Amino acid sequence: MTPTLSYSDKIAVLDLGDSENRFSPEFLDTVSTHLDTVVSEGAHALVTTASGKFYSNGLDLEWLGAHGDQLQSYVNRVHALFARVLALPMPTAAAIPGHAFGAGAMLAIAHDYRVMRADRGFFCFPEVDIHIPFTTAMAALIQAKLTPQAAVASMTTGRRFGGVDAQTIGIVDATAAEGAVTDAAIGLISALGGKDQTTLAAIKKTMFEHALAHLTAT
Repeated sequence: MTPTLSYSDKIAVLDLGDSENRFSPEFLDTVSTHLDTVVSEGAHALVTTASGKFYSNGLDLEWLGAHGDQLQSYVNRVHALFARVLALPMPTAAAIPGHAFGAGAMLAIAHDYRVMRADRGFFCFPEVDIHIPFTTAMAALIQAKLTPQAAVASMTTGRRFGGVDAQTIGIVDATAAEGAVTDAAIGLISALGGKDQTTLAAIKKTMFEHALAHLTAT
């Protein structure tokens, strides 16, 4: 299943799919198109979620292995997705029903809020264990959202955080039971919708200026 867009009242719900939801070029194209729609149709907020046991496993390493000559342009596209979500002119929440690894976890971090299933699934930055250092832009994104303690604990260890542990250290804002994660995320931001989007965009641009500068550099 490719990413699909639906609405809960004025809140856009972007389902990333029911597989590992890796960032293939086609996936990135589809998500970008849906984000265009979310903005143009005047959604009050955005929730991203998934239908299977993965929120996202991040980079499409298989595609990269076959297209190594496109590495930099591909990474630039991934950075651009993070930047767009980070600065989206509306409240955003990631509803994480299962595993979020690597760049998939970074996509969740780019949202304003995160809700994770309490009893199953892991949030993990495995880069230290798979010998793939963070780009400067990725590190700036994560460090813009996490405390120094949480950044060290997650970025340098490869630790897999369950929902409760992730909430305790401040990686996610809330946890929910199986089948209730998306509704919990909607509930978390439903009262925040309707803010002036021009003002909110300016605030986010200022808040995350350092991370956005790195994410949008080419």
